Amino acid sequence: MPLDAPTLMVTAVLVTAITGLLFLLSWSQTRAETALAWWGASHLVGAFGASLLSARGLISDLLSIGVANASLMLAYGLMWNGVRAFERKPLWVGLSFLGAAVWSLACFVPAFYASIEARVVLAAGTAGAYAAAATFELWRGRNEALVSRYPALTIMAAHALFCASRVPLAILVPSVPGVDPFKSFWAPILALEAVLHTVTRAFIFMALTKERAEHKQRLAAMTDPLTGVANRRAFTGQAKATMASMSGPASLLLFDIDHFKRINDTYGHGVGDLVLIAFSRIAGDELPPQAAFGRLGGEEFAAVLPSAFAGEVTVIANRIRSSFADTLAEGVPGLSVSVSIGIAASSAGDDLSALLARADAALYRAKRLGRDRVEWARPALLPPASMAA
Repeated sequence: MPLDAPTLMVTAVLVTAITGLLFLLSWSQTRAETALAWWGASHLVGAFGASLLSARGLISDLLSIGVANASLMLAYGLMWNGVRAFERKPLWVGLSFLGAAVWSLACFVPAFYASIEARVVLAAGTAGAYAAAATFELWRGRNEALVSRYPALTIMAAHALFCASRVPLAILVPSVPGVDPFKSFWAPILALEAVLHTVTRAFIFMALTKERAEHKQRLAAMTDPLTGVANRRAFTGQAKATMASMSGPASLLLFDIDHFKRINDTYGHGVGDLVLIAFSRIAGDELPPQAAFGRLGGEEFAAVLPSAFAGEVTVIANRIRSSFADTLAEGVPGLSVSVSIGIAASSAGDDLSALLARADAALYRAKRLGRDRVEWARPALLPPASMAA
């Protein structure tokens, strides 16, 4: 069945316009995701340009050729800047207008304006360049694990190649003078590709923003809002995963900031919050990258290390303890802080609950012995040197 180019063009205009309105509607509900606004504007500008293009022969060439293609190139520029906004990159608004500006200036050159091939080369080359740039931005952001990212890369790369293929074809297969552009071989193919690309791109871009929002919600549910480290639920999952992935024993460190209630009562809860934040930062800096670390609640934190060597773990624990006291002494004059640490090493058959219980017992022993010290749950694992403060 032959494809009707004018019908496909009208379809493309309507689909693009509706998609643009949907993007703007989504942005009105999620103002933080500015990419939605850029993509909405891109689709509406593109729909305007496509409507002028589809009216070729019914309106002046200035509108159906000059303004129409300038609008389409601007739409591509806005789409590319939307991808940059999504990837949290600086916006280059001027470059969004560059393609449309170059086209507009070129149209003042009579030889260019009279050549369909030259116009196709510039228009397709500009669209392909913006699509390729958007593909590159999506690729650069691949460290953010979003399921829809690679489909988006595929769609944008395919469209960039499609646009680029029109450049040599315009040169090798020139148009026939006097033939209605909508009756050419390429017209229905271009219109159909425009419809399919618009729909799939809109769906994938919406999916990307939805995935990011869902990821943020999951992260918020697993993160302690004050300190930014894992909360009890998240720590439990991370600790179990760490222990399950190890062939040998692990060590669990249980931290309790000494006299925390007294700090709140004396200096206020604002300073108490600063103490918790400072400890989280210091512990995160001192612990090895593979350690699971989180806040269990109140002033209590925990970490699981993939090591049970007493000397190594004790050095890390004491480094955290001393760094914590030194940092706060410099930051808040008159405030003295310390942390007690209980450590337990896993043995065959231990689960996280058993390890926590033994570390808790060691922590209470550290408190009974004067606080600001490190105690192991198993005396047999103690290193030769004293582990007291």
